[in-house]
Amino acid sequence: MSQHTALVVGGTSGIGLATARRLRDLGATVHIAGRGKERLDAVAVTNPELIGHQADGGDLVQITQVLEAIGRIDWLVVSLSGSEGPGPIAGLDLTMLRRAFDAKFWGHVTTVQAALPHLAPSGSITLLSAITARTGMPGTAGIAAVNGAVEALVKPLAVELAPIRVNGVSPGIVDTPWWSGLPDEARQAYFDQAAQVLPTRRIATADDVAEVVVMVATNANMTGTVIEADGGARLVSMA
Repeated sequence: MSQHTALVVGGTSGIGLATARRLRDLGATVHIAGRGKERLDAVAVTNPELIGHQADGGDLVQITQVLEAIGRIDWLVVSLSGSEGPGPIAGLDLTMLRRAFDAKFWGHVTTVQAALPHLAPSGSITLLSAITARTGMPGTAGIAAVNGAVEALVKPLAVELAPIRVNGVSPGIVDTPWWSGLPDEARQAYFDQAAQVLPTRRIATADDVAEVVVMVATNANMTGTVIEADGGARLVSMA
Protein backbone atom coordinates (compact mmCIF):
# COMPACT_ATOMS: atom_id res chain seq x y z
CA MET A 1 0.00 0.00 0.00
CA SER A 2 1.35 3.42 -0.99
CA GLN A 3 1.97 5.93 1.78
CA HIS A 4 1.95 8.82 -0.67
CA THR A 5 -0.35 11.84 -0.56
CA ALA A 6 -1.46 13.57 -3.75
CA LEU A 7 -3.29 16.80 -4.48
CA VAL A 8 -4.94 17.36 -7.86
CA VAL A 9 -5.95 20.99 -8.32
CA GLY A 10 -8.67 21.09 -10.95
CA GLY A 11 -9.51 17.51 -10.00
CA THR A 12 -13.29 17.53 -10.20
CA SER A 13 -13.67 16.63 -13.89
CA GLY A 14 -11.88 15.61 -17.06
CA ILE A 15 -8.16 14.85 -16.96
CA GLY A 16 -7.82 16.02 -13.37
CA LEU A 17 -10.48 13.65 -12.07
CA ALA A 18 -9.17 10.75 -14.14
CA THR A 19 -5.70 11.42 -12.71
CA ALA A 20 -7.02 11.49 -9.16
CA ARG A 21 -8.71 8.13 -9.69
CA ARG A 22 -5.53 6.58 -11.08
CA LEU A 23 -3.44 7.90 -8.19
CA ARG A 24 -5.97 6.48 -5.75
CA ASP A 25 -5.72 3.12 -7.52
CA LEU A 26 -2.00 3.21 -6.71
CA GLY A 27 -2.95 3.37 -3.04
CA ALA A 28 -2.25 7.06 -2.48
CA THR A 29 -4.35 9.31 -0.30
CA VAL A 30 -5.75 11.69 -2.90
CA HIS A 31 -7.13 15.17 -2.36
CA ILE A 32 -8.86 17.12 -5.11
CA ALA A 33 -9.55 20.84 -5.25
CA GLY A 34 -12.08 22.62 -7.41
CA ARG A 35 -14.05 25.84 -7.47
CA GLY A 36 -17.52 24.40 -7.97
CA LYS A 37 -19.46 22.86 -5.10
CA GLU A 38 -21.76 20.95 -7.46
CA ARG A 39 -18.89 19.10 -9.09
CA LEU A 40 -17.29 18.37 -5.73
CA ASP A 41 -20.60 17.00 -4.44
CA ALA A 42 -20.94 14.82 -7.56
CA VAL A 43 -17.44 13.39 -7.10
CA ALA A 44 -18.20 12.70 -3.44
CA VAL A 45 -21.01 10.44 -4.61
CA THR A 46 -19.16 8.62 -7.41
CA ASN A 47 -15.70 8.54 -5.81
CA PRO A 48 -16.09 8.95 -2.04
CA GLU A 49 -12.49 7.87 -1.50
CA LEU A 50 -11.28 11.16 -3.00
CA ILE A 51 -11.06 13.97 -0.45
CA GLY A 52 -12.62 17.14 -1.84
CA HIS A 53 -11.77 20.77 -1.11
CA GLN A 54 -13.58 23.80 -2.52
CA ALA A 55 -10.91 26.27 -3.59
CA ASP A 56 -9.78 28.31 -6.57
CA GLY A 57 -6.22 27.40 -7.57
CA GLY A 58 -5.65 31.01 -8.56
CA ASP A 59 -6.60 32.33 -5.12
CA LEU A 60 -3.52 32.25 -2.89
CA VAL A 61 -5.50 32.37 0.36
CA GLN A 62 -7.91 29.60 -0.63
CA ILE A 63 -5.30 27.20 -2.00
CA THR A 64 -2.97 27.85 0.96
CA GLN A 65 -5.75 26.91 3.35
CA VAL A 66 -6.24 23.63 1.49
CA LEU A 67 -2.52 22.84 1.61
CA GLU A 68 -2.27 23.64 5.30
CA ALA A 69 -5.18 21.31 5.99
CA ILE A 70 -3.51 18.48 4.06
CA GLY A 71 0.05 18.86 5.35
CA ARG A 72 2.79 17.08 3.40
CA ILE A 73 2.26 16.34 -0.28
CA ASP A 74 4.22 13.93 -2.45
CA TRP A 75 2.54 14.47 -5.80
CA LEU A 76 1.04 17.78 -6.90
CA VAL A 77 -0.88 17.84 -10.17
CA VAL A 78 -2.16 21.16 -11.49
CA SER A 79 -4.91 20.57 -14.04
CA LEU A 80 -6.43 24.03 -14.26
CA SER A 81 -7.95 25.19 -17.53
CA GLY A 82 -10.59 27.43 -18.99
CA SER A 83 -12.64 27.67 -22.15
CA GLU A 84 -11.48 31.18 -23.03
CA GLY A 85 -8.59 32.10 -25.32
CA PRO A 86 -9.29 30.81 -28.86
CA GLY A 87 -10.07 33.16 -31.74
CA PRO A 88 -8.45 35.01 -34.64
CA ILE A 89 -5.93 37.55 -33.37
CA ALA A 90 -7.46 40.48 -35.30
CA GLY A 91 -10.63 40.40 -33.25
CA LEU A 92 -9.39 38.68 -30.09
CA ASP A 93 -10.93 40.14 -26.95
CA LEU A 94 -7.87 41.07 -24.90
CA THR A 95 -9.85 41.30 -21.69
CA MET A 96 -10.98 37.73 -22.29
CA LEU A 97 -7.37 36.68 -22.98
CA ARG A 98 -6.26 38.22 -19.69
CA ARG A 99 -8.96 36.19 -17.94
CA ALA A 100 -7.63 33.09 -19.69
CA PHE A 101 -4.13 33.83 -18.35
CA ASP A 102 -5.58 34.39 -14.88
CA ALA A 103 -7.46 31.10 -14.95
CA LYS A 104 -4.67 28.89 -16.24
CA PHE A 105 -1.19 30.40 -16.15
CA TRP A 106 -1.61 32.45 -12.96
CA GLY A 107 -3.57 29.59 -11.43
CA HIS A 108 -0.63 27.26 -12.04
CA VAL A 109 1.91 29.74 -10.65
CA THR A 110 -0.18 30.52 -7.58
CA THR A 111 -0.77 26.87 -6.76
CA VAL A 112 2.88 25.92 -7.18
CA GLN A 113 4.06 28.80 -5.01
CA ALA A 114 1.58 27.93 -2.27
CA ALA A 115 2.51 24.24 -2.38
CA LEU A 116 6.28 24.62 -1.99
CA PRO A 117 6.39 24.56 1.83
CA HIS A 118 4.32 21.37 1.80
CA LEU A 119 6.07 19.31 -0.87
CA ALA A 120 8.22 16.37 0.15
CA PRO A 121 11.85 16.62 -1.07
CA SER A 122 11.26 13.48 -3.13
CA GLY A 123 7.97 14.81 -4.44
CA SER A 124 6.85 16.06 -7.83
CA ILE A 125 4.89 18.80 -9.55
CA THR A 126 3.08 18.03 -12.80
CA LEU A 127 1.59 20.82 -14.89
CA LEU A 128 -0.98 20.49 -17.70
CA SER A 129 -0.52 22.58 -20.82
CA ALA A 130 -1.95 21.73 -24.27
CA ILE A 131 -0.75 21.02 -27.78
CA THR A 132 -1.74 24.49 -29.00
CA ALA A 133 1.58 25.64 -27.52
CA ARG A 134 3.41 23.38 -30.00
CA THR A 135 1.47 23.70 -33.25
CA GLY A 136 0.57 26.39 -35.79
CA MET A 137 -3.22 26.15 -35.71
CA PRO A 138 -4.95 29.32 -36.98
CA GLY A 139 -7.11 31.00 -34.38
CA THR A 140 -5.17 29.68 -31.40
CA ALA A 141 -2.51 32.38 -30.82
CA GLY A 142 -4.08 33.47 -27.54
CA ILE A 143 -4.59 30.06 -26.02
CA ALA A 144 -1.22 28.92 -27.41
CA ALA A 145 0.42 31.76 -25.49
CA VAL A 146 -1.31 30.69 -22.28
CA ASN A 147 -0.21 27.08 -22.66
CA GLY A 148 3.25 28.08 -23.81
CA ALA A 149 3.64 30.14 -20.64
CA VAL A 150 2.72 27.11 -18.54
CA GLU A 151 5.25 24.94 -20.38
CA ALA A 152 7.94 27.60 -19.95
CA LEU A 153 7.77 27.04 -16.19
CA VAL A 154 8.84 23.41 -16.37
CA LYS A 155 12.57 23.45 -17.11
CA PRO A 156 13.65 26.35 -14.88
CA LEU A 157 11.57 25.04 -11.98
CA ALA A 158 13.00 21.54 -12.40
CA VAL A 159 16.44 23.01 -11.71
CA GLU A 160 15.40 25.63 -9.16
CA LEU A 161 13.31 23.26 -7.02
CA ALA A 162 15.49 20.14 -7.28
CA PRO A 163 15.32 17.48 -5.94
CA ILE A 164 11.57 18.08 -6.29
CA ARG A 165 10.75 16.96 -9.82
CA VAL A 166 8.81 19.21 -12.20
CA ASN A 167 7.25 17.96 -15.44
CA GLY A 168 4.44 18.83 -17.81
CA VAL A 169 1.98 16.96 -19.99
CA SER A 170 0.72 18.41 -23.27
CA PRO A 171 -2.62 16.87 -24.32
CA GLY A 172 -4.18 17.23 -27.75
CA ILE A 173 -7.88 16.84 -28.50
CA VAL A 174 -9.45 15.09 -25.53
CA ASP A 175 -13.12 14.27 -25.00
CA THR A 176 -13.69 16.20 -21.76
CA PRO A 177 -16.13 18.84 -20.47
CA TRP A 178 -13.80 21.49 -21.97
CA TRP A 179 -15.84 21.04 -25.16
CA SER A 180 -19.22 21.41 -23.45
CA GLY A 181 -19.67 24.88 -24.92
CA LEU A 182 -20.30 23.29 -28.31
CA PRO A 183 -23.65 21.68 -29.14
CA ASP A 184 -23.47 17.88 -29.08
CA GLU A 185 -23.81 17.51 -32.85
CA ALA A 186 -21.15 20.12 -33.61
CA ARG A 187 -18.75 18.62 -31.10
CA GLN A 188 -19.20 15.12 -32.48
CA ALA A 189 -18.77 16.35 -36.05
CA TYR A 190 -15.49 18.04 -35.09
CA PHE A 191 -14.28 14.94 -33.28
CA ASP A 192 -15.12 12.76 -36.27
CA GLN A 193 -13.26 15.09 -38.62
CA ALA A 194 -10.24 15.35 -36.32
CA ALA A 195 -10.05 11.59 -35.83
CA GLN A 196 -9.63 11.14 -39.56
CA VAL A 197 -6.57 13.40 -39.51
CA LEU A 198 -4.87 12.29 -36.31
CA PRO A 199 -2.26 9.55 -36.74
CA THR A 200 -3.95 7.57 -33.95
CA ARG A 201 -7.31 7.86 -35.79
CA ARG A 202 -9.12 8.46 -32.50
CA ILE A 203 -9.99 11.16 -29.99
CA ALA A 204 -8.31 10.70 -26.64
CA THR A 205 -10.18 10.06 -23.43
CA ALA A 206 -9.34 11.82 -20.19
CA ASP A 207 -8.00 8.53 -18.88
CA ASP A 208 -5.55 8.24 -21.79
CA VAL A 209 -3.92 11.48 -20.70
CA ALA A 210 -4.24 10.71 -16.99
CA GLU A 211 -2.15 7.58 -17.51
CA VAL A 212 0.70 9.78 -18.77
CA VAL A 213 0.24 12.33 -15.98
CA VAL A 214 0.53 9.62 -13.34
CA MET A 215 3.62 8.19 -15.02
CA VAL A 216 5.53 11.48 -14.93
CA ALA A 217 4.25 12.34 -11.45
CA THR A 218 5.44 9.08 -9.93
CA ASN A 219 8.57 8.19 -11.94
CA ALA A 220 11.58 9.15 -9.81
CA ASN A 221 13.84 9.61 -12.86
CA MET A 222 11.76 12.16 -14.79
CA THR A 223 12.13 15.91 -14.43
CA GLY A 224 12.21 18.96 -16.67
CA THR A 225 10.21 17.19 -19.36
CA VAL A 226 6.98 18.00 -21.19
CA ILE A 227 5.38 14.84 -22.56
CA GLU A 228 3.18 15.17 -25.65
CA ALA A 229 0.09 13.01 -25.23
CA ASP A 230 -1.65 14.38 -28.29
CA GLY A 231 -2.43 11.48 -30.61
CA GLY A 232 0.11 12.94 -33.05
CA ALA A 233 -1.72 16.28 -33.41
CA ARG A 234 1.58 18.15 -33.56
CA LEU A 235 2.57 16.12 -36.64
CA VAL A 236 -0.35 17.03 -38.90
CA SER A 237 -2.41 20.05 -39.90
CA MET A 238 -5.51 20.37 -37.74
CA ALA A 239 -6.71 23.58 -39.41
